Amino acid sequence: MMIKGILVTMIAPMSDHIANAGEKILGNASSIKQRPDGRVYISGQKQRHALFAAIDRLNVSDTFSSGGVATKTYVSNGDGITTIIERDLRADLGGFLDTNKGSYSGRRTAPITATPAVALEPSQVGRDLLVRLKVNTDKDSERSQALATREFSQKDEMLMNFFIDVGAVSIRRRSVYEKEMHVKTEHVKHVPETERKRRIRLALEASGTLTDYANNARNATSGEPQTVLIVFDTRLSRKASRYFTAGAVERRNILDELTARGATHFFGDDQATEGDSVSTAFQKALTFLDANDLYDPAGGDGNILTTEEYEKGK
Repeated sequence: MMIKGILVTMIAPMSDHIANAGEKILGNASSIKQRPDGRVYISGQKQRHALFAAIDRLNVSDTFSSGGVATKTYVSNGDGITTIIERDLRADLGGFLDTNKGSYSGRRTAPITATPAVALEPSQVGRDLLVRLKVNTDKDSERSQALATREFSQKDEMLMNFFIDVGAVSIRRRSVYEKEMHVKTEHVKHVPETERKRRIRLALEASGTLTDYANNARNATSGEPQTVLIVFDTRLSRKASRYFTAGAVERRNILDELTARGATHFFGDDQATEGDSVSTAFQKALTFLDANDLYDPAGGDGNILTTEEYEKGK
C-alpha cells in the first residue's frame, strides 16, 4: 500500500484536570478553557506541544539505542525553531515561520496537525483551593501565607485527533518561475526514505504517550488513549476524525468508505472484552507502517539536499 495520510483519532479519560488552563481572572483565580456548550477543551497548540514533547523523549531514546550514529536529530524548543529540516524534527514535522529570511524559504506548513481535544459531554467544573503554608515562626519573615483558587474539570472523555501529511514529511515543495509565470513545481527531499519512515513512526508512537499537560508536575494528567482508531489512507482525508462522535450508521459508512479506496485501519479499546486493546492496535499499526511504502513526491533518494543547499536554490 502507498500511504499518503495517517490519522489517529482517540478518546482519553481525564479526571480532576486543568490540562490547558486559560488566562488568570479575578486575581489568583485561574480558569479552565471551556466552550459555550459547557465542554472543556485543550487547544490544538497545547496538543502539538504534548505531541512534540513525547516525540522528543522517543527520539532521544532512539539516538541512544543506536549509539548516536544512526541519527543526529533533535526537537528544538518551541521558542527557537530552526529551519534545518534534516536535523530539527520540530522544524520538519511542526513547520516554522522565519520572517527574517524575507522569502518563502523561511516558511513551512506543518506536516503534522492536531485538533483541540474536546470533552464528549458537558463538563462539571469545580474550584480547587491552593494554599502555600507558612510554618516559619520568624516574625521578621516577609513571606506570608498565600491562598489561591483554580478551576478544574471533574471527569471528561477527551476526543483528540492527529493527522500526518506523509508527502510533506522531510520534503519541501518549490515553485519555479520564469518572467513571473509559474512554469514548474519541484519537490525537494532533505533526508533518506528510511529516516522519513523513522520520523513518522516516532510521531505515531508519540500520539499514544501524551503526558505533557498543564500542572503535570502536581496532578499527573495523562492523555494516553482508552480507545483509538488509526487510519492509513491512500489519500489525504480527515473524515474519520468524526468517527467517535458519529452514530452507528455513519461509523459503518466511514469504515466502508475507507475499505473501498484501499485504506487500512486499526481499532483498539481497552474496555472491550473482544477485539484489540489500544496497545495491540498501536503495535499492529507500527508493524503495518514498517511493511508498506510512503508516498514520495520527490521520487526517491537520488537528489537529497540540505536546507542550506535548498535555500541557495540548488
